[in-house]
Amino acid sequence: MDLLLEGLKQAFNMFINGDPEIWEITLRTLKVSFTAIFISMMIGIPAGIFLGLSRFPGRRILLVLINIGMGLPPVVAGLWITILLWRSGPLGDLALLFTPTAIILAQVIVSLPIVTGLTSTAFQQLDEKLLLQIKALGATKIQFFIILMKETKLAIFAAIIAGFGRVMAEVGAAMMVGGNIRGETRILTTSIVMEVSKGNFDVALALSFILMGIAFIITFTLTFLQQRKRRI
Repeated sequence: MDLLLEGLKQAFNMFINGDPEIWEITLRTLKVSFTAIFISMMIGIPAGIFLGLSRFPGRRILLVLINIGMGLPPVVAGLWITILLWRSGPLGDLALLFTPTAIILAQVIVSLPIVTGLTSTAFQQLDEKLLLQIKALGATKIQFFIILMKETKLAIFAAIIAGFGRVMAEVGAAMMVGGNIRGETRILTTSIVMEVSKGNFDVALALSFILMGIAFIITFTLTFLQQRKRRI
């Protein structure tokens, strides 16, 4: 209990005293996480809509692969990215390994299947009669999709929240492809692992409180927007 209180006290002092390294790590964490979930949204939501509404050969196989990807171990994603970006790998000439970009790529791989899969499920559950009714009323393609987005907005917000939670909690792939380099690729999750390995449990706890606080604020905001949309 004393260790928990000490960690909480240290987390408070880090922010109050304006520890530059903590601020740097926190801002980098937010930057890579928001970038990763934004990319996953831009790709995953349209892909989920397409898979949810379309019927074509091989669709079920794609859905199976996406569902498998939802449970993909982050270290596996990190391994794939590392192989691709390694000096002798297919993308080695880009020199992206051990950079924030590599962390973003790894986080996209682990969050994209979640956003795509949950969006696809939401659109698959739409009543066929509703789709026929919208078409019968002469709605344009844009109007058609706007109506469907309104019908599934709660599920889409849930997909974004789930994807963001996976991104914020990810550590294995970030450690592997980022290298936890001070001042360059160190983020909150990798910092926590590093401090634990050094035996600095009070610092690790302080960082964990900061991470949980950020995750709580962002998740609370997204949930508030989700439920606020429901009342309109």
